[in-house]
Formats: sequence, structure tokens, C-alpha cells
Amino acid sequence: MSINYVKPIKIDLKNHPELNEKWVQQIIAQDPSVIGLGDLILKDKERIQPHAGRLDLLLQDEDATKRFEIEIQLGKTDESHIIRTIEYWDIEKKRFPQYEHCAVIIAEDITSRFLNVISLFNGSIPLIAIQMSAIKVGESISLMFTTVLDQLTLGFVDEDEEVSETTDRNYWEQIRGTKQTVSLADEILELIKTVSPDFELKYNKFYIGLAKNGQPNNFIIFRPQRNVMRFELRIPKSETIENKIDTAGLDMLDYDNKWGRYRIKISKDDIKINKDFIIELIKTAYEK
Repeated sequence: MSINYVKPIKIDLKNHPELNEKWVQQIIAQDPSVIGLGDLILKDKERIQPHAGRLDLLLQDEDATKRFEIEIQLGKTDESHIIRTIEYWDIEKKRFPQYEHCAVIIAEDITSRFLNVISLFNGSIPLIAIQMSAIKVGESISLMFTTVLDQLTLGFVDEDEEVSETTDRNYWEQIRGTKQTVSLADEILELIKTVSPDFELKYNKFYIGLAKNGQPNNFIIFRPQRNVMRFELRIPKSETIENKIDTAGLDMLDYDNKWGRYRIKISKDDIKINKDFIIELIKTAYEK
């Protein structure tokens, strides 16, 4: 089988006589997934900002919990666009605090100098930098987007153990939960040990976690309450997983997007009836 090779030609959008920022904006608006940040939805474009110009694009995740303030620049990054990106992010965050917000700058050339400047903000300001390339192949033109600076990922619960106040079993049995609800964590721990035998419970002020050979590994955490126990599994959001949880008849409360956890309310009968499925969930969380 013969495959023809066609040499791509890189296009300088900033100096192109026909293609411009509006064209790029329209391409992204029609299909936000092209920038590589997941299945996003267009919320608005050319969004007027009070006393601050217009936001190129406002995108939102499909769960309607996180918004991305997008600033597009042809050519090299410069001070004005970086400031504008942060300013629009700040305005939207203050206007709509119920959402998580992330600033995104898209440019043809994100120079090392400005990449260093942007890096200083990452963490205190959630900011993503994406480098854009326009490529011509034959008579067609394509845009390629490469994330060169990603948003700083929040640490997992176990990564904050050194500042987490430890307690003991009595605290959970007498104050936060009951002996009955805490015992449900024991039952699930026995299922966890079928996957990896060296785990034990670790009692913290806000949750009961897991430790293996003395080291925290909270791929599952427990929150016993007075009448029920909630357990949370760190598993990427998946429609398949959710369908299985629903079919099993387990009471899924929600998905915690911030920490990437399914939160499930569970009873003694649930553990007995769905033992095999719970082990399947444990394996999935442990292997991620």
C-alpha cells in the first residue's frame, strides 16, 4: 500500500492577508475541543467586560462547574495580553463566584521570557498557556494547539497529610459517627485487603484515610456520620462507572470535580449485596 506524503507549510497568522484572530476565534467557537482542554461548551464570545474591553471566548465544562476565560493573540505573547487575560479572569471570577475559573492565553509564539513570567502566576492564578500553529496541507489549513503550561494541579488529600490533624478511632465513634458507621469502614478495608493486603485505616480530623506500610495512600477515604457512612473513591469521571453504580443500586451522592472522587453513601446491606462490584470499584481506584 502506497501512502502519499505531503509536506505541511507553517503559516504566520499575524501577517496573513486573509486569516486573522476572528477566524481563529470562530474555529474554536465551533468546536472548543480543538484546543485540547476536553469537551467544553461555548458559553459566550466577544463578551463585554465592564471598563475592560471584550473577552474573546468564554468556555464551560459539560458539568457546568468550571469556566475558561480565553484570550487569543496572533504572533508573540506580550505584556498587554497577559495582563488582559488575568484581568478578564478576575472579572468573571468576581461576577460568577459559583464557578471554578481558569485563565487561558492562546498565542502563536509563547516566548520563554513570557513563559517564565506566566509560570510565576501559576498556582495563585489558575492559568493555562497554549501555543497555536497554523499548518497548510495542500489547499487546506489546520490549526494545532499545544499546551505548554498547564494549570497547577491541586494536591491529593494524602499529599497534605503533614498538616492534617490526626485523631483516633474513638473520636470518630463518639463525635463524628458511631461504632456502627465506623465499622463499615472496617468492612470495606477487608475488601481493600483483597486487592492489596498491607493497608490500614488512618484516622484524621475530617476523614478516615488509608495508609500502606505507614505511608498515606488515600485512593479511598471514609466519612462516617451518625446514621450512614460516605465513602469516596478517586476515579476519573466516567459514564460507564456511573451506569454501573446506578445498576448496582448504590446511592451515589455526586462527583467531586475538585478532588476527582465519586461520593457514595453506603450501608451494611450495600456492602453485603454488592461485594464483588465494590471490589471492582476498589481495584479501579487503586490502579488509577
